[in-house]
Amino acid sequence: MGFGLPGLLSKGGLMVGRLKADVVVIGAGITGASIARELSRYELKVFLVEKEADVACGSTKANTAIVHAGYDAQPGTWKAKLNVRGVNSFFPMCQELGVRFEKTGTLVVALDEEQLPKLYELLERGYTNDVRDLEIIGRDEVLSREPNINPKAIAALWAPTAGITCPWELTIALVENAVNNGVTLLLNSPVLGIDASDCGSAMCVKTPGVYIETRYVVNAGGLYSDDIACMVGQDDFRIVPRKGEYYVYDKRFGSMVSCPIFPVPTAVSKGILVTNTIDGNLMIGPNAQDLNDKEDLATSWTGLSDVLTEALMMVPGLPMVDSITNFAGLRAIAKPSNDFVLGPAPGVPRFINAAGIQSPGLTAAPAVAEVVRDFLYDADLDLVEKSTFNPCGSPRLRFSALSRNEQGVLIDKDPNYGQIVCRCETVTEAEILAAIHGPIPCTTMDGVKRRTRAGMGRCQAGFCTPRVAAVLGRELGCDLDEVTKRGSSTGLLLARTCDLRAAQGGDDNAED
Repeated sequence: MGFGLPGLLSKGGLMVGRLKADVVVIGAGITGASIARELSRYELKVFLVEKEADVACGSTKANTAIVHAGYDAQPGTWKAKLNVRGVNSFFPMCQELGVRFEKTGTLVVALDEEQLPKLYELLERGYTNDVRDLEIIGRDEVLSREPNINPKAIAALWAPTAGITCPWELTIALVENAVNNGVTLLLNSPVLGIDASDCGSAMCVKTPGVYIETRYVVNAGGLYSDDIACMVGQDDFRIVPRKGEYYVYDKRFGSMVSCPIFPVPTAVSKGILVTNTIDGNLMIGPNAQDLNDKEDLATSWTGLSDVLTEALMMVPGLPMVDSITNFAGLRAIAKPSNDFVLGPAPGVPRFINAAGIQSPGLTAAPAVAEVVRDFLYDADLDLVEKSTFNPCGSPRLRFSALSRNEQGVLIDKDPNYGQIVCRCETVTEAEILAAIHGPIPCTTMDGVKRRTRAGMGRCQAGFCTPRVAAVLGRELGCDLDEVTKRGSSTGLLLARTCDLRAAQGGDDNAED
């Protein structure tokens, strides 16, 4: 699915379009979305190409949603340089786009004397990375700030510049703003190949049914960015998926902590943390397990047990049986560097990588976009600022956050606001309609969920699934058995009951 594909030609029974672009950005996660929005400031023809049916479908949809201060990364790495640069840009960017961001600060808590040297190491590293206002606070202040923390805590590193946000809300807003400023989004468009010889001095990005002749390519392919790089002959890095598993608790536990609370980190992970979320839930995780399978999002009893055990060491009062869901996310770890892979591919100066974007990738995203822009400029891309560029987006209306009087006014204007589709999150039919008919296509159940929170509440879509599916089917003009969870091959319904009965020789008119 895409926006306005001109010049479609029929070839061998297939619709084949040959399009032209200045820049093709591959991947519509937080990194690709940030790059596309940055490039939309200029007089360029930009395509954002995504293999899934929606944006924010990879690592972006399944992470801890923390905007990190920047004390953890090794000085001199891309992570260290772009974390601090990104966090300084985060609040103004979210203000422009109407995206929620809360500057909560973070705590790294030492539970015994042996962990104290690591706290001071992080403090010094933070100073080196130019992180502002870091300090070590003592036990009394730690317990005053966080009464539910383990009373054995002896000290903590306080980082006030950190915060929390919603990564998919931000990604959707970035892409909507990019599209509104002229970027073309192609969904359901996996990149099948990149040919540098087919298009003269340019490259040709091949997707099913569409060939895009482009002068420049930006590789923001997440877990598959190594495969994309191999298409132009670059094989000097590989992406290892690192799984992290999480618990999400009901909102009644969201106030157990007032900010993300980290243990003292290890060599491979920031550790199992306990955090509040921008929507008021409590979340714990992730663990860290390197895998070979880039599609393995299964949770495990062993992994979840480890997450809960370690989180209880930090906050002993965590509920044991009151989580509303578990999930796993995969982080894209670039080997051998374990750092962001940024810059042109060897021998292909117009192919720019933005790969291996693991934590603090969310925080660094606006800075990564600026670095990629500069690499493109160094590769002779003309950057002429667009006089019509509008950096602003509109906050998504949240019926549940309004007063009764404000809700009543909306219902008077549009009765669909009076139709509650998701009871747990108080999501209305009007909000779902706005999501479906927004600036970028929203054609799946997960797409509606990420835009409205329908299905993210306590019952985890037990009530609202058929209602959301019915609205989607009606608005998309398709049958219910064509409505999908997240795109092709993820249909919700097997068949209509009457059809199954008929196929089995039963009476499809019989009453239950």
